[in-house]
Amino acid sequence: MRAVLCKAFGPPESLVVEEVDPPSAGPGEVVVDVEACAVNFPDVLIIQDKYQFKPPLPFSPGAEVAGVVRSLGPHVEALAVGDRVLASPGWGGLAEQVAVKAAACVPVPDGIDAVHASAFLYAYGTSQHALQDRARIQPGETLLVLGAAGGVGLAAVELGALLGATVIAAASSAAKLELCREHDATFTVNYEEEDLKARVRELTGGQGADVVYDAVGGRYSEPALRATAWGGRFLVIGFAAGDIPRIPLNLPLLRGCDVVGVFWGAFVGREPDRHRANVGQLLEWWRDGKLRPHVSATYPLERAAEAIRELADRKALGKVVVTVGRAT
Repeated sequence: MRAVLCKAFGPPESLVVEEVDPPSAGPGEVVVDVEACAVNFPDVLIIQDKYQFKPPLPFSPGAEVAGVVRSLGPHVEALAVGDRVLASPGWGGLAEQVAVKAAACVPVPDGIDAVHASAFLYAYGTSQHALQDRARIQPGETLLVLGAAGGVGLAAVELGALLGATVIAAASSAAKLELCREHDATFTVNYEEEDLKARVRELTGGQGADVVYDAVGGRYSEPALRATAWGGRFLVIGFAAGDIPRIPLNLPLLRGCDVVGVFWGAFVGREPDRHRANVGQLLEWWRDGKLRPHVSATYPLERAAEAIRELADRKALGKVVVTVGRAT
């Protein structure tokens, strides 16, 4: 089978596409014929040896897929050959087949194509866990989302609005902010052109944001923390800007706010029952048309490096997906 391989750590351009042996399903696993694989910021990091998880070389990146179950390993009872599923293998998804734990597979609702199915769970799972489990956001609160036009950011915008928050979407271009408004942002801030702290305080009547969702890091984190309301929650999601900020610890003291870490991947493994309940709620909202995954670009497997480069350069709007099999 064909697979995108990271054979030496480096930038996306160092990836190669080669023929490799297909995987087999171990106990509790299934092999999925991959139809589509969404790319995420961890793919940018994992191929540079900068991510929390460090698979041995060579490996295929690709953390979330959609496809069809090809074969079952021992002790798998909840799935059958031919089932359409989406799954988060962690890595290995940029290949024609991937072995994944059966417990990590979710049936794809009828009428949902593989491209959008592959782009669903990581973004919405992360943002739901952040907003509901970690921030305990309440209707009527104000939510500031940094990197709001990216995959997880746009999901946070949608979910925040769905949960009754007033959403302030912050991003770096007019096109990105327009997309955020299309996905129910109440206000927008261009943090390349405006003073982020001053604008958020203006929009909130001087109070600041009750919840800050920071998927960007870098130079944007400190002004966002300074714009957090008294008793607010500052969610640490990731560092798409590249730099992990060093925050003066007097700021949480002065704001009386919490700095809250969000590690969805660890949550999935540590609290599987709560994760399954969250996924059930997300799928219900999806089926009801309350969530609208946005895929801005697709690439064939041979151009997977370009898809990852688009994320690395922070050019993506919503999600970017690599089509592998018969994705429709």
